[in-house]
Amino acid sequence: MMQNVHLAPKADEDDLYSGYNDYNPTFDTEDLENDTAFQQAVRTSHGRRPPITAKIPGTSASRPLATGFGSKTALASSMGRPMTGAIQDGVARPLTAVHAAGYTKAALRGSVFDPLGQARGPAPPLEMKNEDTPEEKIRQLEKKVNELVEESCIANSCGDLKLALEKAKDAGRKERVLVRQREQIASPENINLDLTYSVLFNLASQYSANEMYAEALNTYQVIVKNKMFSNGGRLKVNMANIYLKQRNYSKAIKFYRMALDQIPSVHKEMRIKIMQNIGVAFIKTGQYTDGISSFEHIMSTSPNLKAGFNLILCYFAIGDREQMKKAFQKLITVPLEIDYDDKYISPNDDPHTNLLIEAIKNDQLRQMERERKGMAEKYIMTAAKLIAPAIETSFAIGYDWCVEVVKASHYVELANDLEINKAITYLRQKDFYQAVETLKMFEKKDSRVKSAAATNLSFLYYLENEFAQATNYADLAVNSDRYNPSALTNKGNTVFANGDYEKAAEFYKEALRNDSSCTEALYNIGLTYKKLNRIDEALDCFLKLQAILRNSAQVLYQIASLYEIMEDPNQAIEWLMQLISVVPTDSHALSKLGELYDNEGDKSQAFQYYYESYRYFPSNIEVIEWLGAYYIDTQFCEKAIQYFERAALIQPTQVKWQLMVASCYRRSGNYQKALDTYKEIHRKFPENVECLRFLVRLCTDMGLKEVQEYVTKLKRVEKLKEIREQRVKSGRDGSARSRREGSGSGDSGGSAKGERLSAKLRALPGTNEPYESSSNKEIDASYVDPLGPQTERPKTAARKRMDEDEFADEELGEDLLPE
Repeated sequence: MMQNVHLAPKADEDDLYSGYNDYNPTFDTEDLENDTAFQQAVRTSHGRRPPITAKIPGTSASRPLATGFGSKTALASSMGRPMTGAIQDGVARPLTAVHAAGYTKAALRGSVFDPLGQARGPAPPLEMKNEDTPEEKIRQLEKKVNELVEESCIANSCGDLKLALEKAKDAGRKERVLVRQREQIASPENINLDLTYSVLFNLASQYSANEMYAEALNTYQVIVKNKMFSNGGRLKVNMANIYLKQRNYSKAIKFYRMALDQIPSVHKEMRIKIMQNIGVAFIKTGQYTDGISSFEHIMSTSPNLKAGFNLILCYFAIGDREQMKKAFQKLITVPLEIDYDDKYISPNDDPHTNLLIEAIKNDQLRQMERERKGMAEKYIMTAAKLIAPAIETSFAIGYDWCVEVVKASHYVELANDLEINKAITYLRQKDFYQAVETLKMFEKKDSRVKSAAATNLSFLYYLENEFAQATNYADLAVNSDRYNPSALTNKGNTVFANGDYEKAAEFYKEALRNDSSCTEALYNIGLTYKKLNRIDEALDCFLKLQAILRNSAQVLYQIASLYEIMEDPNQAIEWLMQLISVVPTDSHALSKLGELYDNEGDKSQAFQYYYESYRYFPSNIEVIEWLGAYYIDTQFCEKAIQYFERAALIQPTQVKWQLMVASCYRRSGNYQKALDTYKEIHRKFPENVECLRFLVRLCTDMGLKEVQEYVTKLKRVEKLKEIREQRVKSGRDGSARSRREGSGSGDSGGSAKGERLSAKLRALPGTNEPYESSSNKEIDASYVDPLGPQTERPKTAARKRMDEDEFADEELGEDLLPE
């Protein structure tokens, strides 16, 4: 074997690459035309014949090795040409396998070995791009149009619709310039149709987003009518959506159907969505039968929750009980295509598994699953509440049917919620007994349902002021589910009602720890702090609540009230202004604003808000009194009359309103009207001293003859007033003395009169006997009728001195006695 191994000669040890610069003209490619074997291989399949290997030794070990220095044996190829690296006529054929490393023909002809091309020197500088050429200008303009379209889309996603529309319009203008330039330098076939389509489509979308529907429809029409856009017909869906927003339902249905014809059947999901829109449009127009056909097709092809719910609505609208039941059964069999919660529970204590489960427990996929499940439960609950009263003779039987159907599905948990909704429906029908009985059925069920039922029962009893029962069920709800914020809130309410505000605050805090979004607990803890006079903490609670519940009237009023307590009227006024922007017809808020402005000394603003409050609620006595007093202060007594007259209608037994009406007439100079009013007041309230004084004064000023009559009456009333005051001062002693005198001498006129007065006094509160007349007491039924002449009482003991007293012949009515 060693005889075939040729060692390199010692003379060549220092030059490993000797022989590469030798040139053999035999291997020149220019002489290939005269190479018969090569030409035969080109023209025929001679060159593809396999080499004859029989003449070559069978093993690679027996073959002579061909080194870079040349081989002693020449191997012929199938074409008769020497093989690579073979020696022919004493000259080694160049290795063509290293041709790409720099061994070129020129190198073989005497050039220096330079595989890296370093002899050529540095690379020439880059050529400057000529921006003045038309092609470069078109390219730059096209780039600018694309940038504008992208900026428009980004502005739309950020909510800046006006900027998005401006960018879209700018892109449209530049795109038209681009088309004209292309037409000038190139054929129309070179126009970028995709860019034109994207610009027009974006412009139409921005018009629609800015509710410029006419312009959007025109732009879509340009795309649809252009046959060069292959899929432009699908945009008829967008046009139909615009018609649906414009409530042009017939055109919307027409365009939806045209779009449906142009969408191939392979796009199944898109066709289903268009069919659903057609069904919704039919519902809007009241064509429930056509809507049913659309939704039935969807439920048989690709069922989904929205289509199932809309199908129930259509059958409910036409009153088909059996079809409502079938549609409800179809709805609850719609697959949710989500995993159940089992995969989020760790099967073992593997830390790696627990870490993975913790990571996916609230990721976006999990949130999407929760959202889809919540939507399904909402549709099923709403559908059940809708059809339950309609599918059977009573809503209770209908609810029971829905509960049984739901229990047989994979929505078993909703059955208990339906039962609780049944109880709430009883409440709406004012059937409290049935509601309570329905809720009491949950006392023996699992803790979550028991807690929900007990919470509702507690609140029911709380509303009925049965605080003992409310406390019992609140305790049951809390014990069943300590993490139920509603149960804790109800427990806090019962404690609050008993006056233990500190403990109530603790329950509200615990409810907030369990659920930070429990607004009821946050509101109630604010009220609790307000009761405890911890104003700053209460204000913090209501400000937090205001950040959660924007434009809540109750929260805004509480904040204003707290600022008023803190003696910061400017802040109180500011929050009340926000309140009346939410509820502009709230008379109490308007009157409170008027009160604050009045305290600040701004009478004109106060009058404005008091007047607005009176306009919305003209029965508020405080507002009426302020408006009347305002007109009197401003010397417009005639305008004050209507307010005091209204107050007199609201409180007819209060004499002060009628006196103020008469006073307004007198101040305005209408003395005759004032006199008539005073006379009417005296007829209704004959014992009123102030009315008699004004009558005496007016009659004196006007020179009327009745002045003496009113003077006499005034003296008598004033004397009665003095007697009344004396009797009040004497109290029980005088009453006891009168009783003793009456029992001692029953045959004298004076003692008979004293007996009658003492009987009346005994019938009044403040004596030593209760304010009730027994059967054995002497009852004096005589009275002075303020609306007519009194009936003369028979004189059973009329004897002796008639001149004993100035008022001896007058019967004292019970209404003249001290109150």
